[in-house]
Amino acid sequence: MRGFLALLSGTMLVALSAAAQTPAQKYIDAQISKEPLKGAVWGILARRADGTVLAEYNAGTRMIPASNLKLVTTGTALHAFGAGHRFRTSLAYTGTIQPDGTLDGDLYIVGGGDPTIGAQDSIALRPEALFWKWKTLLKKAGIQRIHGRIVGDGTRWEGHLEHASWAYDDLGTYYGPGCNALCFYENAIDLEVSAGKEGAPVNVRQRYPDTPWMHFTSYAFTGPSGTGNSLYLYTTDLAPYAELRGSYAVERRPKTEHFANKYGALTCAYYFWRNLKETGWEVTGGYADIDRSGYLRGADFVPMEKAGAPQEIGFTESPSLAEIVREANMRSDNFYAESLLRAMGEEATQIAVYDSCLVAEKAVLQGLGLDLGGLEQADGSGLSRMSYVSPGWMVDFLDAMKESPSFDAFLASLPAPGEGTLRTVKFEGADRVRMKSGSMGGVLCYSGYILDEDGRPAVTFSFLTNNTTAPMPQVRAVMLRVLSLLIP
Repeated sequence: MRGFLALLSGTMLVALSAAAQTPAQKYIDAQISKEPLKGAVWGILARRADGTVLAEYNAGTRMIPASNLKLVTTGTALHAFGAGHRFRTSLAYTGTIQPDGTLDGDLYIVGGGDPTIGAQDSIALRPEALFWKWKTLLKKAGIQRIHGRIVGDGTRWEGHLEHASWAYDDLGTYYGPGCNALCFYENAIDLEVSAGKEGAPVNVRQRYPDTPWMHFTSYAFTGPSGTGNSLYLYTTDLAPYAELRGSYAVERRPKTEHFANKYGALTCAYYFWRNLKETGWEVTGGYADIDRSGYLRGADFVPMEKAGAPQEIGFTESPSLAEIVREANMRSDNFYAESLLRAMGEEATQIAVYDSCLVAEKAVLQGLGLDLGGLEQADGSGLSRMSYVSPGWMVDFLDAMKESPSFDAFLASLPAPGEGTLRTVKFEGADRVRMKSGSMGGVLCYSGYILDEDGRPAVTFSFLTNNTTAPMPQVRAVMLRVLSLLIP
């Protein structure tokens, strides 16, 4: 034992000595007592593939990772499901298909966790193309008209849409909508806003998608010049009501604001119902979803009968998980990340509440050989301020992912400076870097890899900063300088 401890101590001293002599470490040591990081909580670990430490400060200190947590969620999802995995959305029916092609019953859209339905990104089918596929499935099943309702079923994932620790004002934003097993347009809604006269109401118009069941009220007013934009939509899935609050400065130009839609399954059913009618299909019923008690409810939100046990007639599939993960990391998409966490929970435990999802993810992390002591996780996207990770643990995780069969897809999902959320990031040697950013009030983080000349990871790093009060561009400049010094 004494010999082992002596060897370990000697190895640590060599590593620290090597780090102390690198340009990056010297620069870090000079920044500890200076602005913009003076008084902040921050830490870094940068380590070569052979274990040599190139830079280290507070590597064991747990901090809020913000969207750096998406690395953990997307990486474990790829490892658990495989890069080629696709999520299924099924069409099913209750009642009877008559010989003349009439469905005397309800048509169900049964969600299986595809987060891309109705999304406006590079990998998702446009709604019209997806609906064409669904109508083709109906025709193959012998259905030509529907004497019943179109029912959106997102009940495969139990529990609340959002994590309980998310900030109240985040819940109504496009980046905090929560998710269920059947969604539409990433459960977002677009409102066009423009200033009125100072002190007058803000002009508001709903653009997309339509949600005829919602009752919107605006208490937003036009603020004095220079007061900015503090518009928030306050909404919930408990009732179809929403209030727009805050102010919009008088000199600001009209813009489209993106907010949360808590009724993704109902929106999906409504848009397919509308498409069927617009393309000549006879549908005598309306549209509905299923509430938490298992009852059908329509646009009036009055519970009807219990949902049936529909018979499947076919399914469509999402883009590959590799494509979804790339979108999630490139655009730092909270909705995609939360959907992947919920899918892992449902697959592993058949329960998609957050506690079960985190149990499922931790099992994947342990299977990768990781000690969970450096991680405290609340959600999948990093929107919660109850998640904590240390730079050292993040580096261990990123190194462990290199042994995953899905690592190539994981690496390909990480933006290079100039791409995605890093589109404005520039520094010397940036083309050798693949990393994920993470930011929220007082938080800025970068974690990822520095590649060798063959495009393989040569250095793994994690740089986390919390409780910063200096302007973010100043904090970013220090972090990017360290990264440039780490590049061989």
